[in-house]
Amino acid sequence: MKLELRGITKRYGSLVANSRIDLTVEPGQIHALLGENGAGKTTLMNVLYGLTEPDEGEILVDGKAVALRSPKDAIRAGIGMVHQHFMLVPVFTVAENVTLGDERTRWLGLLDRGRMRREVRELSERYGLRVDPDALVEDLPVGVQQRVEIIKALVREAGVLILDEPTSVLTPGETEELFTIMRELRAGGRSIIFISHKLKEVQAIADVVTVIRRGQVVGQRPPTASDADLAELMVGRSVVLRVEKEPAKPGDVVLDVRDLSVERQPGQVAVNGVSFAVRAGEILGIAGVQGNGQTELCEALMGLRPVRSGSVRLAGHDITGEHPRERIRAGLGYIPEDRQEDGLVGAFSVADNLILDVYDRPPYAKGISMNLEAVREAAVSRVEQFDVRTTSIATPTGTLSGGNQQKVILAREIGRDLVLLVASQPTRGLDVGSIEFVHRRIIEERDQGVAVLLISAELDEIYALADRIAVMYEGRITGIRPPTVPVAELGLLMSGGLTDTDGEAAAPADPATAGEQS
Repeated sequence: MKLELRGITKRYGSLVANSRIDLTVEPGQIHALLGENGAGKTTLMNVLYGLTEPDEGEILVDGKAVALRSPKDAIRAGIGMVHQHFMLVPVFTVAENVTLGDERTRWLGLLDRGRMRREVRELSERYGLRVDPDALVEDLPVGVQQRVEIIKALVREAGVLILDEPTSVLTPGETEELFTIMRELRAGGRSIIFISHKLKEVQAIADVVTVIRRGQVVGQRPPTASDADLAELMVGRSVVLRVEKEPAKPGDVVLDVRDLSVERQPGQVAVNGVSFAVRAGEILGIAGVQGNGQTELCEALMGLRPVRSGSVRLAGHDITGEHPRERIRAGLGYIPEDRQEDGLVGAFSVADNLILDVYDRPPYAKGISMNLEAVREAAVSRVEQFDVRTTSIATPTGTLSGGNQQKVILAREIGRDLVLLVASQPTRGLDVGSIEFVHRRIIEERDQGVAVLLISAELDEIYALADRIAVMYEGRITGIRPPTVPVAELGLLMSGGLTDTDGEAAAPADPATAGEQS
């Protein structure tokens, strides 16, 4: 199935999201669409999937123009889409989700559940998807839920499959499994539009790469193109792919965590007797596959999750039982891993989100009323300083691209005096330009004497930023190493195949010096 987009233009008022875009996807091809957050990639795919109508241009399938006014029209034309945020009903089984809206029936309109299960099982086996049709979606890992979305499209006989940022919620292992599935689909004659901002993934899987910048196609490259070439096309300037930094000059211990244990749910320990310290002017990176206690550790440090045992001291003060507000006022900044759920109020304006943690303090508050002029002035200044791309400070934050949402959080958290910054997955889902910006600001905080605790599932990010690297596996720290540690050794620590001394990283008399020798 050959797909062509000709002159696609989509406007939202004065904003031109797509401007005369031409794109051709050949049969059996993985065509990557690469661009910054807010470049117009998702808008273009929403046009292609019938979620929004273009103002100009046409779409052709096998040389014939088609009108796609709804997803039903797109499905009928052989186009399927796996959204970045899955469209699944958690309490339904895999088979029920796959056939929802296209149910298989038999005599008297009764559901033919046996046929539904057989179709899911057949497609699952044919493409190596390994999904149980009777499993409840709410019990499945994220990577398997994504496979359910792919099967949903295949059941509807999609010849072209759109994958919108499909790796943004996957572990490295799940990403590799997805790529294997994509190659199987390609070998079966299906075409795939792979939307991403991750250069290495595009280079690993695509047959051809089209780059979009500010709503326009700015170039097409083979996957063998260099990182620098693709990054410059995306951003429109040369991009530093690895931030430059001077050696750290650690000061006094700012964060001292001792024998900390935290439960994921009653009776299930997520963090098990963890000890470490972070000094002023250094970045301690915590590496590990997502789900090994990192989330619960961050929530405990912020006072969002109760501590089962152990202690947390900030600048010499025991904050183990303190309220999050008191921790914030003591100089603790927090970039949460899920910006939409935990970092922002999407319906609030950019200006309001920028003062969420200080709205009740001068200069933003006068008694029981807010100083709206001070709020406005601070918002205008921070939007300019952090290059938040928004039409207005009154714009709801939920309408911004992921990169700009992250910049709002960053502007809020480091726009005040900090002693400790906890940054959890700070560049998840961001493009190379936004990643460069976030990394540079984190390094600047370190250089100004702030202690930084960086939690990231991206090893490249850990190596680029951390002055020391701690590894978490099954709720424990299996080792602390300098940033010169070989990837193979770090991988062993991440899998539990290697641990320090008696099986965990015991805190020395001065825990901040751990890992200076490997």
